[in-house]
Amino acid sequence: MIGRALLASLLALHLAAAPAAAATIADDDCNPKKGTVKLPATEPWAQKRLDIKSAWRLTRGAGVTVAVVDSGADYHPQVQISKVVDETHTGYRDCVGHGTAVAGIIGARYLAGVPFHGVAPDVRLLMFKQSNKTDGVLANLVNAINDAVDAKPDVINVSVRASDNPSLRAAIQRALDNDIVVVAAAGNITNQDDEAEPSYPAAYDGVLAVGAATPDGRRADSSNAVTPVGVLGPGADITAPWPGRSYMRGLQGTSFASPYVAGTAALVRARFPRLNQEQVRRRIIATADGTSGAGTGTGMVNPLLALTAVLPYEDANGPVVAEPPPTALPANAVAKVPPRDETAIGIAMAVGTGALMVMLVAGALVLLVPRGRARGWRPGRAS
Repeated sequence: MIGRALLASLLALHLAAAPAAAATIADDDCNPKKGTVKLPATEPWAQKRLDIKSAWRLTRGAGVTVAVVDSGADYHPQVQISKVVDETHTGYRDCVGHGTAVAGIIGARYLAGVPFHGVAPDVRLLMFKQSNKTDGVLANLVNAINDAVDAKPDVINVSVRASDNPSLRAAIQRALDNDIVVVAAAGNITNQDDEAEPSYPAAYDGVLAVGAATPDGRRADSSNAVTPVGVLGPGADITAPWPGRSYMRGLQGTSFASPYVAGTAALVRARFPRLNQEQVRRRIIATADGTSGAGTGTGMVNPLLALTAVLPYEDANGPVVAEPPPTALPANAVAKVPPRDETAIGIAMAVGTGALMVMLVAGALVLLVPRGRARGWRPGRAS
């Protein structure tokens, strides 16, 4: 554990480096649920399940920028935001707690003695605040995504649920066209009507949609199975940084599963900078732990395997091309074994036997001829 003095020092450094945006929202209107200032006693299950520290032997995400489209981010000793763009015109403050938690899961700094850390602690984090509430305004969401694209990040995380809209679709396509990996929450089911509706932007083609998993690896009951999920991320009983220099425990939902995958995407982009956004998405999907039913995609995201697997479409220098779809393989891609040729086998055996006999006769002559000459070819006696 680290002491209060160290936490205060880290916070002071964070305040000095933070953007000088003026908080215009009144204190009475900005009351996120209170977290706990007590640090987690043990490492959260999600970090242990994903074996994140083993992936750090290869990269911690240095050189990669992740844009978070969310509810803002409060100052926190572990969550360092390089830039805040406020679409709500109310200041940087996180009045929900959501954005602070999501940003922390992606890139909270590692501090010795602190059990919690982000997936990619060395990434550069950008925050694009689109709401002061759980549900935001579509125009702000679209503007936040477009402004995020203009900042040229490597990954964008959108833990927001919306309906299909041409402006939203265009903003996501613009991000993909700019070679940005877009990771989005698959959405949560709050009543039976929700099951019939996919969540956007997660349901758009090219977006890596993330469902929520429980500690035993199954899909959480609240995770929307109608959205076409790519992989699962930890999304039950989650611990994350929270406003007020605190932590929140027991967080639930795909909103908090998505940043685990966004952090993994950042690690992959740092490890394999030649991959384009589609190849990164396919690599994460291909290396997940395996499907466990509807709404689970290819299963729980696996950061270490995403960084180390040698896939069938790669060469010795690492991943170079995306995996071809199954329909791209010709029907005769794998040749059949030819039938056994009995005639050829018989001829080969006869030739081999004859050669062996010639070798035996020659060997006998080499041994016997000198001895016969020495005795004048007279017969010898038996002993």
